[in-house]
Amino acid sequence: MERNQTEELMALQDTLYFIGGKWRVPIINSLCNGNRRFREIERSIPGITTRMLSKELKEMEMNKLLVRTVYDETPVLVTYEPTPYCRTFGNIIQEMINWGRAHRKVVLRHA
Repeated sequence: MERNQTEELMALQDTLYFIGGKWRVPIINSLCNGNRRFREIERSIPGITTRMLSKELKEMEMNKLLVRTVYDETPVLVTYEPTPYCRTFGNIIQEMINWGRAHRKVVLRHA
């Protein structure tokens, strides 16, 4: 494989790792749409479990995709904020949405 093709494949694999399964993109989308509290994020993503959301948010924090802030209040308030780095993925998500809409039309037209 040529060097350029190898680099492209590595970049594609890095992107797929970043996406990380079925929940990462919906979580990023939820955060970028203004949901900041755990329950807000959870309610905005049909089908996600509390345990899975908690696991994904921890991983995303470790990977510099979000900032978790704990406020010393009663009850304790925790917010999640997408990092500027995370927001750079927004255009890709929008293109994925556009492609998905177009794909659905193609599939339904030929059904």
